[in-house]
Amino acid sequence: MGNKIISMMKKDRKDGSKSMRMNRSQRKLLADEEMLHRRALSMAIRQTQLSQRFDGSMSRRVGSTSTRKQRTLSDPFSNGKQVPDFSSESLTVKKFVLVHGEGFGAWCWYKIVASLEESGLSPITVDLTGSGFNMTDPNTVSTLEEYSKPLIEYLENLPEEEKVILVGHSTGGASISYALERFPEKISKAIFLCATMVSDGQRPFDVFSAELGSAERFMKESQFLIYGNGKDKPPTGFMFEKQHMKGLYFNQSTSKDIALAMISMRPVPLGPMMEKVSLTAERYGKGRRFYVQTLDDLALSPDVQEKLVRENSPEGVFKIKGSDHSPFFSKPQSLHKILLEIAQIP
Repeated sequence: MGNKIISMMKKDRKDGSKSMRMNRSQRKLLADEEMLHRRALSMAIRQTQLSQRFDGSMSRRVGSTSTRKQRTLSDPFSNGKQVPDFSSESLTVKKFVLVHGEGFGAWCWYKIVASLEESGLSPITVDLTGSGFNMTDPNTVSTLEEYSKPLIEYLENLPEEEKVILVGHSTGGASISYALERFPEKISKAIFLCATMVSDGQRPFDVFSAELGSAERFMKESQFLIYGNGKDKPPTGFMFEKQHMKGLYFNQSTSKDIALAMISMRPVPLGPMMEKVSLTAERYGKGRRFYVQTLDDLALSPDVQEKLVRENSPEGVFKIKGSDHSPFFSKPQSLHKILLEIAQIP
């Protein structure tokens, strides 16, 4: 009996020690999350201060290619679930270029940048023209070419033998489609994240017509339009009110990330959204495309995403349950896992 009690006491001490280690680990992960969020928030506040003035076409790229000691990820953003063991050593393409969607900026990828770096990969983020820290007035951006210029310049400057994996969120899908048409030889894979994977001759806005109505009706009746050149001239941009943004984009995101977005979102240039994209089978058509569907998305419904997949036939389709239109906020670990999986496809 005495031996049994002693054995139980030893077991209790072991369990207690294990619990303390888990608590310390969990506290560290939460501290890491808080640090990342504060960093992103401080960047967003700085952006808000700078956005009061538009001074040329400065483009700031956020991202790091520095290597870190690799460790198994326990994502502080998603219930402590473990990401399966992953080694980047066997990958020939380790660089991810993350392209934001309408109104967003490089800031929105902060969780994904951290997790990709932890996996030994090299995430690069770009601010498209008039977005994020790029202080171009969005009302002056009238074409997809101009809007995508920071991405195109980055690809132009890549060494000849180097390739990247592009990830485009929402209307960022039009920008990576444009890039795939321009530089198919530099893009290993293109990942459309609840994105506008358009067909040749289609406008990015057309993808959202189920939610926003036809382009013609939107241009005439929308209360969200911005007239940067005066009311007597065609609209130059649009921006949803905060409550609309919360409902459309962030219905499953945390209050912290919603707060970050509310001070960071910028008006959307209307011209690139309304431009018909020219894509050829010889260039764009030979690219390796993958689509990631978000199944609790109120901005681009699962039905619309399914329609895009049927009409444009990507090489692979992945689905994230419980994700809103901003999976980098609401389901970062699930998104991270899918990006690693796609990277490993030969």
